Amino acid sequence: MASVTLRGVKKSFQDTEILHGVDIDIPEGSFTVLVGPSGCGKSTLLRMLAGLEEVTAGEIFIGDKCVNTMQPKERDIAMVFQNYALYPHMTVRDNMAFSLMLAKASKQDREARVQRAAEILGLTELLERYPRQLSGGQRQRVAMGRAIVRDPQVFLFDEPLSNLDAKLRVQMRTEIKALHQRLKTTSVYVTHDQIEAMTMGDQIVVMRDGIIEQTGGPLELYENPVNTFVAGFIGSPAMNMLPGMLRHENGNTAIELRDGVRIVVRPHLVGQDGQEAFFGTRPEHLIIDGAGQLSVQANVIEPTGAETFITGELSGTPMSIVFHERVDVQPGQVLRLRPDVKRCHLFDAKTGFVLSSKST
Repeated sequence: MASVTLRGVKKSFQDTEILHGVDIDIPEGSFTVLVGPSGCGKSTLLRMLAGLEEVTAGEIFIGDKCVNTMQPKERDIAMVFQNYALYPHMTVRDNMAFSLMLAKASKQDREARVQRAAEILGLTELLERYPRQLSGGQRQRVAMGRAIVRDPQVFLFDEPLSNLDAKLRVQMRTEIKALHQRLKTTSVYVTHDQIEAMTMGDQIVVMRDGIIEQTGGPLELYENPVNTFVAGFIGSPAMNMLPGMLRHENGNTAIELRDGVRIVVRPHLVGQDGQEAFFGTRPEHLIIDGAGQLSVQANVIEPTGAETFITGELSGTPMSIVFHERVDVQPGQVLRLRPDVKRCHLFDAKTGFVLSSKST
């Protein structure tokens, strides 16, 4: 396995720049997830790592080697694609062994590697079947097995679970994470699903419009987003953003919402009195309290058993609320809620950048 480093990486298609100088450090043995909305450049970046797209500017290193001019087969990487890319006329065994055959590995070595990968992935009983005889999850395991047998320095995953149903997707992401914990091979995983990113990655790179918004561990991004985009993208449901103004009074900083409600956030916060800002609070950090400052009308109630999701409205602003227990709430009912100010965030309304990290 090897580390992966990107320095000032840019990509243009004709006159359109897709990536605008990306810098990423991917530690050896880590599982790094590139996440962001469609069109943010994450798949293009992965293809550049694989050598399937040329680098317009900047450098990509795998280990201590700059791979900009290396062919894909010279980079010692293995890629798992969204559509599995299996050969329909080959058995599972032959699909998994194909790259080894091209590399002129001995028959004995090929068989040993295929058997090892099949045992790891639970494919031993399926080695003589053809792709058409497999389920979607089994095909994905074969695609992963084909990557494992190569014993590469780096695994690249391009949205490998997007074609699976919801239940199988949950199962497969657990299996991929367990596989990484077993093999310890450096892995770079692309997805637009922030739940996949949060549950699988030990490092997450949040991208938007060809730039990196923030890099860090799952809980770091969740608890300390640097701007409104990261705050809204990481976490499901997304963080509530309530517009208001900063007010400094008696050594404290408060946020005055549009309905006139003032919430004291923390002492001595930077920012100007009267500055427009967003008060950010996670849906699960709202507490039912008869004396709560927020009067939220519940519109849609979604009980899931363990939790209750409520979609509501506060003075025209949409609100999401999550209770980790069952609550008796009816559509149209007004809830008095108290935000946990120790976990709130303030963002500059003009720039979107954080004014306050998690309050202390």
